[in-house]
Amino acid sequence: MFARRGGACVARFDAVEAKVLHEVLSEVVAVLSDGFDRGDPVVERLFPDIYPTDPVGSADLRQYIEGDLKTAKLDQAWVVLNALPRGGGKVRLDEAQAEAWLRALTDARLALGLRLDVRDDTDLQEELDEAVLADPTSPRVEHLSVYAFLTLLQESLVEALMGHPS
Repeated sequence: MFARRGGACVARFDAVEAKVLHEVLSEVVAVLSDGFDRGDPVVERLFPDIYPTDPVGSADLRQYIEGDLKTAKLDQAWVVLNALPRGGGKVRLDEAQAEAWLRALTDARLALGLRLDVRDDTDLQEELDEAVLADPTSPRVEHLSVYAFLTLLQESLVEALMGHPS
């Protein structure tokens, strides 16, 4: 996980962790790039209506800001993908890169959490335990484990940015 080293946030990823991060962020890029379907619940979660009770006002505002938001989200995902060694290794982030990683990890967690119907991180371990008991080889166990990994990674990056030891 991330730790503060001078002015940088540093982490070492093994090959499996790097592969998981690459796959998750590549999926976010695909959702944002491939047709950008506003009917997709993940797109709706990543780009919620600004005025939920005013669909016309939300649509008007969306036409002005959605392109820039989408570009920013794609750029942030690419910051992660470009910094991440494919076979694992060390990542060293300056403050701007670390903040891009935080936003990209948030998007990845929102997308995966929605697909998994995770409503509250405080119940994550309980959900994971229940899924393991039901079927330890299920895809849900794997996906909840990835979600937990993203959560821990994001928490360690926040602590590193704040200058706290991890």
